[in-house]
Amino acid sequence: MDKLQDCVFTDEEIDILQEIMNIAFGSAAADLAEAIDLFVVLSVPVVRVLQAEELPEYISNEIQGYDKVSLVEQDFLAKFKGVALLIFPSGIGKSLIAMLESDVDSTFESDPLDALERETLMEVGNILVGACVSKVAELLEDVVIYSPPRVIVENLPYKAISQDMFEPGNLAIILHTVFHFNAQDVSGFLFLVCSHESINWLRKALYEFLKQYE
Repeated sequence: MDKLQDCVFTDEEIDILQEIMNIAFGSAAADLAEAIDLFVVLSVPVVRVLQAEELPEYISNEIQGYDKVSLVEQDFLAKFKGVALLIFPSGIGKSLIAMLESDVDSTFESDPLDALERETLMEVGNILVGACVSKVAELLEDVVIYSPPRVIVENLPYKAISQDMFEPGNLAIILHTVFHFNAQDVSGFLFLVCSHESINWLRKALYEFLKQYE
């Protein structure tokens, strides 16, 4: 564990948070399979505490290897507060459309491909982000609300994350996983970036969660 993270969370708190994320990501995968018959495997989540201004560089480094990316971005608001970033390699929207061709809303059949791609990315993003964030909040006895998702298609990786998305001088907790769709050789990243305003509440919530099992 790095020094900054060690100052914010104990090893036990990190372990609890990773277990909660495992449960949440599993719930998100199950919801996705049930809603649109799309099976996704998620890796063990990673927890990091960073200075907010380091986040764009950190995320850019994590998604290296992609020439261009598509992004679904959605804010969540409550005691558990932050932004979810679902990052796909360029062209995945077309692959998702192919996987979901029997489920795509017929009202979009005559739309241009880019509009259909955006709609598909938004649908997958809504399910994955909503299921994951809501499950974390539920386990920690919170209820979240969401802003409308924003979809950005075909962007350069270093431009995908706005430099002014996070306020300089603050800390941020980043929770992320790599996901892989079974139907095709397609992977992507899910990042949950929690605001510094959530840190004190999160530590207390993790303590209360642990008490249930003592």
